[in-house]
Amino acid sequence: MEWLSWRTVCLSVLCAVLLLRPAAAIRFVIDREECFSHNVEYEGDTVHVSFVVIKAETPWHYSEEGVDLVVKDPNGAQVHDSRDKTSDKFEFIVQKRGVHRFCFTNKSPYHETIDFDVHVGHFSYFEQHAKDEHFAPLFEQIAKLDEALYNIQFEQHWLEAQTDRQAILNENMSRRAVHKALFESVALIAASVIQVYLLRRLFERKLGSSRV
Repeated sequence: MEWLSWRTVCLSVLCAVLLLRPAAAIRFVIDREECFSHNVEYEGDTVHVSFVVIKAETPWHYSEEGVDLVVKDPNGAQVHDSRDKTSDKFEFIVQKRGVHRFCFTNKSPYHETIDFDVHVGHFSYFEQHAKDEHFAPLFEQIAKLDEALYNIQFEQHWLEAQTDRQAILNENMSRRAVHKALFESVALIAASVIQVYLLRRLFERKLGSSRV
C-alpha cells in the first residue's frame, strides 16, 4: 500500500509538471513584419527558441536571404538578434520576468511561411518546498525527466521543420527541372521543323532553277 501511494504521488506530480509546461509552436505566413508575445513567469528560466523558413509564396522563388528575428525583454531591451537566416535555434536566460516579444522581419518581396517554436525550461519544484525532505530528490528527478523529454520533443520539432523545408525545395527544383526539359524539347522540335522547312524551300528553289 505504501509503494502504491508513492507511485500515485509520483504520477500525479509528473502529470502536473507536464500540464504546466509553458510552450508554443506555430506555423505562420509573414509579409513584412510579424511579432509574437510570450510570458515568462520566473527569472532564471531558460527559453529555447527555434524557427525555420519553410517555403516562399511562389515555387519559382528560392533564396538564402532568410529573415530577421529580434527578441526583446519586458523592458524593451534586446535579448537576441538573428539576421538573414533561413533557420536558427538558440536559447537565453531570462533576466527579467514578464512578456517577451519575438519580432520577425521579412525583407523578401515574397510571403514566407515560417515554423516557430518557443519552450520555457523551468523546474517548478524550486518554488514548492515539500514538508518531507525525502520528496525533494524525487521532485528533482521528475523535473529533470520532464525537461529531458521536452528537449527531445523540441529537437524533433526542429528536425521536422527542416525536413519540410528541404522537401518543398526538392519538389520545386524537380518541377523547375521538368519545365526546363519541356521547354528545351519544344525549342528543339521547333528548330527541327524550321530546318526541315528551310531545306524543303532550298530544294524547291534548286529544282525550279534546274528545270529552267
